[in-house]
Amino acid sequence: MSLTVCNVHFTGQPERIVWFSSSLAKLLNLNGHKSVNVKLGRDTVLATVRTIRRKGNHVYMSAGLRRSVRIPKSGNVYVAKEGEEIQLGPLIGVLTDGLRPSSTSGGERGGFVKQLLQLGQKKAYFFAFAPRDINWQQETVHAWFLDGRGGWVRRVVPLPDVVYNRLSSRRAETTVPITSLRERFIKRKIPFFNWSFFNKSDVYKLLDNEPEALRHLPESINNPTTERIKEMLEKHQFLYYKPSGGSLGNGIYRLTYHPRRGYFIRYRRNGSNVLLRFNSFNALMRMLRARHGSGLNNYVVQQGIRLMEIDSCPIDFRFHMHKDGNNKWVVAGIGAKKAGRGSVTTHIKNGGSLMTPEQALQRTFGSNTDSILQEAKSVAIKLSESIERNYAHTLGELGLDIGIDREGAVWMFEANAKPGRSIFKHPALKDQGKASLEYILDHCLYLSKFRRRDEA
Repeated sequence: MSLTVCNVHFTGQPERIVWFSSSLAKLLNLNGHKSVNVKLGRDTVLATVRTIRRKGNHVYMSAGLRRSVRIPKSGNVYVAKEGEEIQLGPLIGVLTDGLRPSSTSGGERGGFVKQLLQLGQKKAYFFAFAPRDINWQQETVHAWFLDGRGGWVRRVVPLPDVVYNRLSSRRAETTVPITSLRERFIKRKIPFFNWSFFNKSDVYKLLDNEPEALRHLPESINNPTTERIKEMLEKHQFLYYKPSGGSLGNGIYRLTYHPRRGYFIRYRRNGSNVLLRFNSFNALMRMLRARHGSGLNNYVVQQGIRLMEIDSCPIDFRFHMHKDGNNKWVVAGIGAKKAGRGSVTTHIKNGGSLMTPEQALQRTFGSNTDSILQEAKSVAIKLSESIERNYAHTLGELGLDIGIDREGAVWMFEANAKPGRSIFKHPALKDQGKASLEYILDHCLYLSKFRRRDEA
């Protein structure tokens, strides 16, 4: 498939006519053609071909053709030729929830979607849409596009070439309508990434048969019995006890055992850190059951790791991973998170603070910082490859929660299929945040099967 960038213009003729600048017609081998099929997404319309003398790569579409093939806007986009078909695009949809003009101009989720569309509008037809915006009978989407002035405009377009899933509700993703939506896209052979949120136990199951990955995973047990919790606590001295489907550090407990001092539990309640001591393990478990009851059936217990520290506060790292335009895993950004005093986790909302990985590692490992960081990046890529290898659906993005212990060994605690972007708020990580958006765009191009001419 030959591919190049063209500038799309609109004219007022009612007939279905497409004009190509002479240089573009030559590039696409259209000289002598009287007609051609013009395609956008899944829509294909036969149009009369004409050429005009103009420098550069330009396409002019009549009003009749634009309406028929549902071209959403003028401007730069890729044009590809395959056989007797000219395809514009790609047409890429960002699936979100609750998008409205008032919310898309602000808020973390809306702001991210707007950033992505702004960056992508010179590469493809990028739009945002919600599940309710799809008309499956007509195979169209009532989509949100940027209008070029920072505002929003709605256009009806064909089903996209690729869907990037940014639905934010774990609960909604498990419902029948959303499950059906995903399956409908796959049935139509439309790439759909990322499929859904992970549960904490899911990732460990995916890596059961990956010896290299298992070396970097702390011992974990899903839905442990009381006996197994006690056994692990005595073996490792401290554990993390956390909900399988949780996020943002909610509901996490740190359990510690001192043979002479008893059992300790640390957690967060009403915005404050709590530390309690118990003389017996049974008393500790009674307290947990009183707080959660049967909810403890959805918990994971995980070996605690003695992480590197700064000012006696543990440090862990968020590795933001992407598939690139060549379908390879890359490290897009790394944020180092320092736990707040007495906090169970390093989450910023729980009193943690953010720094660059170099700043954090330098304080602990000095001259060995570069080698340890490179090793952590290598491990993160291998872990991402292992997860993808064993996952049934298309992955294009992962957030890995990585720890480095006091000896420099690398551990992975969690993997998130739809990672948040809070690390990119750090001034020193803004360029990495932009690179992350570029990787999303490039991988969408890869999945859409649009390639630059030098990659074709």
